[in-house]
Amino acid sequence: MMRPATMIRSACLRNFSQSLRAGSAFLKSGDFCRYTSQAAASLQQVCEPSAYSDDESADHMDWDNLGFGLTPADYMYTMKCSNDYFEKGRLSRYGKIELSPSSGVLNYGQGLFEGMKAYRKEDGQLILFRPDQNAIRLQTGAERMCMPSPSIDQFIDAVKQTVLANKRWVPPPGKGSLYIRPLLVGSGPILGLAPAPEYTFLVFASPVGNYFKEGLAPLNLYVEDEFHRATPGGAGGVKAISNYAPVLKAISRAKNRGFSDVLYLDSVNKKNLEEVSSCNIFILKGNIISTPATSGTILAGITRKSIIEIASDYGFQVEERAIPVDELLEADEVFCTGTAVVVAPVGSITYRGKRIEFKTGAQSVCQELYSTLVGIQTGLIKDNKGWTFEIN
Repeated sequence: MMRPATMIRSACLRNFSQSLRAGSAFLKSGDFCRYTSQAAASLQQVCEPSAYSDDESADHMDWDNLGFGLTPADYMYTMKCSNDYFEKGRLSRYGKIELSPSSGVLNYGQGLFEGMKAYRKEDGQLILFRPDQNAIRLQTGAERMCMPSPSIDQFIDAVKQTVLANKRWVPPPGKGSLYIRPLLVGSGPILGLAPAPEYTFLVFASPVGNYFKEGLAPLNLYVEDEFHRATPGGAGGVKAISNYAPVLKAISRAKNRGFSDVLYLDSVNKKNLEEVSSCNIFILKGNIISTPATSGTILAGITRKSIIEIASDYGFQVEERAIPVDELLEADEVFCTGTAVVVAPVGSITYRGKRIEFKTGAQSVCQELYSTLVGIQTGLIKDNKGWTFEIN
């Protein structure tokens, strides 16, 4: 049915010569619809001065055992904004930043973040996946949080510079990725409850492997009906930093009980699926793939958006709608999507003491979608959608 498949010295950056093993797990894909990226024009090929001599690399890294812990790459990018004007940004060594005790982000949580990845292709070329979508989502979140935001061009340029300066930290093909964390925070001092007078846009990076300790093994989720991730009219639909600390208690409680993560219900009726702590959720029944609609309490994930399109290309009927928790009883498969988790199979979900199990494994639809998405992200499958961008 389905055929699957990123300162400052001289010398221009050149590709690593490390050879790659072939991605045998990825099959050839069928034809894809063309997707025209809003910011494709802003990703012109540039060559930045290298921060490293030619013989420097991160060979000390154990690429085979990367988790999702923080291993700060050498450089970060900083750009300041006052009076709605973003000055020219700059790269500097990764390190501490200075903030006023009265800054908007420390006192009132006025901040947003994004998450994205850079991969190394078989030929050593570095590649980004849909960075324009992260830029657009940051702008949407900034409008909700009363913050100015970088333009799409400024955002992508900052990400490119960060990746290029940290190129030695991009893992070899098939070993992981360079996780990129853009941050927009109210850094200016403010005492009364109001938007900060100054903002800082930061980008740092860290090489990462699998997000969950289970690796690619199926997840075991716990349905949380006491704590809620978001409420109607709140900021659950944007990537505000204030959305994440409140779920830590629920996550901790679930992990202490042996679960991988928490699946949240809507806060009004406590019966409809919303999302997992850091990723979106999908259920499969027959030829229908369903995911909760992004109606203000659910983050519009970029991986979510990509999987919806890939699944549609493969002939699945994809529905974005309210999904009662009881529908889990009849689901064939359940899986999660997100930048960090990519596409993760769910082996079981426990709700009110009842454990529901789902199909997983090499022949699952989840695995087919995962293989196709990762194939595109890493350059093993031809990108006919305009989703990936190479960086020189």
